[in-house]
Amino acid sequence: MPDPSASPVPFPGRTLKAGSTDAAGVRLVQTRLNQIGCGPVHADGVFGEETTGAVELFQARSIDKFGVPLKVDGQVGPMTWAALFGEQTVVPSTAATGPLSAAALRVAAAEIGVMEQPPGSNRGPRVDEYLRTVGLDPASGSFAWCAAFVYWCFSTASRTLSVANPVIRTAGVLDHWNKAGAQGVRRVTRDDATAQPSLVQPGMIFILGTSSGSGHTGLVERVDGVQLTTIEGNTNLGGSREGIGVFRRTARRIADINRGFVDYA
Repeated sequence: MPDPSASPVPFPGRTLKAGSTDAAGVRLVQTRLNQIGCGPVHADGVFGEETTGAVELFQARSIDKFGVPLKVDGQVGPMTWAALFGEQTVVPSTAATGPLSAAALRVAAAEIGVMEQPPGSNRGPRVDEYLRTVGLDPASGSFAWCAAFVYWCFSTASRTLSVANPVIRTAGVLDHWNKAGAQGVRRVTRDDATAQPSLVQPGMIFILGTSSGSGHTGLVERVDGVQLTTIEGNTNLGGSREGIGVFRRTARRIADINRGFVDYA
């Protein structure tokens, strides 16, 4: 068996936890836990209570690459794996899942800095343009525009590529999520994304829902372990769903996206 301390061991893509069938990966984790004093653990490839407790002990003592304390859950996702084996073992993903998604990200990045005029009005020359693409008259009311921004980015990208825009035309965040499921568009749920973080890729659209039935959405630009870089409209640096402009944000994590991700690649 390879020595996990001798050379970088890439994260296997799927979170290791109690009952995991990746015996080789579990054995590497067990060996490493013993090396750093979080054992003793039998390096038998079985992720049981003993291994769960050792992982929790390591997590309680450790921080991730961003300086955030590891979540003490007894599971080895990409952040815990990187803390165990080194940052270089979890390579950030920056390549979009397809040409349309890549083009939409370029369009979105060029919009960073667009602001409502005046702030808090859900209006402005560019904001009005976003809203009109989903069939709303911005002069007839005050409309949240995060979903309209996402649709506008893909619509603009589709024209540059001379292809049809496959994104569902709606200003409703949860309406988008529900219709995507009904129409067979590929969706990655939060549970699946948490269990297998490698499923989340740049160019996907994240969907957040709230108990009030509203939500927030934006584009995933970069995935670093479970940390997301996103480009969002109708937000601010604090992450409000009723913000004032288009921002690049780096604070979201996969587990925070409580509905999931939509992939139009």
